[in-house]
Amino acid sequence: MDVKEFEARQRAREYFHSLSVLPGAWTVIRVDGRGFSRLTEQRFDKPFDARFCDLMVVTAQALLTELGGRYAYTESDEISVLLDPASDLFGRGVEKLVSISAGVASAAFTHAATEPAHFDARLWVGVGVEDVADYFSWRQSDATRSALNGWCYWTLRKDGQSPRQANRTLDGAGTSDKNELLYRHGINFNDLPTWQRPASDCGGKPTNTRASIPYAPPPSPPPAAG
Repeated sequence: MDVKEFEARQRAREYFHSLSVLPGAWTVIRVDGRGFSRLTEQRFDKPFDARFCDLMVVTAQALLTELGGRYAYTESDEISVLLDPASDLFGRGVEKLVSISAGVASAAFTHAATEPAHFDARLWVGVGVEDVADYFSWRQSDATRSALNGWCYWTLRKDGQSPRQANRTLDGAGTSDKNELLYRHGINFNDLPTWQRPASDCGGKPTNTRASIPYAPPPSPPPAAG
């Protein structure tokens, strides 16, 4: 057997290893916590807990440092890190970008929390600044929806409703209905602290990143390079 030929055949079966992000593309790496609803169930206050937020800050800082990120946004159990279009990190290889970012997030969160935690990762690619602004607007819309749902769900749970009853109450409810529900319980969603009404963006040095406890169910464009 020709050893080199055998090795070449095996490497040829690594079909996705050659995938890479196109040069000059705006790339966002988004990591998501795996099983975080279970992780947070007995450990954190609902729907928001400053301790959990701080853990996500630490994780975002680690990602921005390791990936050389330009901008980051976090909500619930996810973090989006924007790479500069000139970035050539890992030769822009998709497998490396995804696997290492998930590993960095998992290690950073686990170390800070002293509890094992896992993240997965995916890539988003855009061609211009408008695409980037649309992406982060999309994630903040999701964050606002999740925050409102979370506040309503846990308000009902603390009021004595079972998970099934709370979900049934919220099923089909619109935004105005949910705001009215909170108001009846003495909560004005618009008056909640900013970090509990997702406004969670940061630059290269995250100082005010915040996140909500995962609920089972637009920031400014990234700063110009200086």
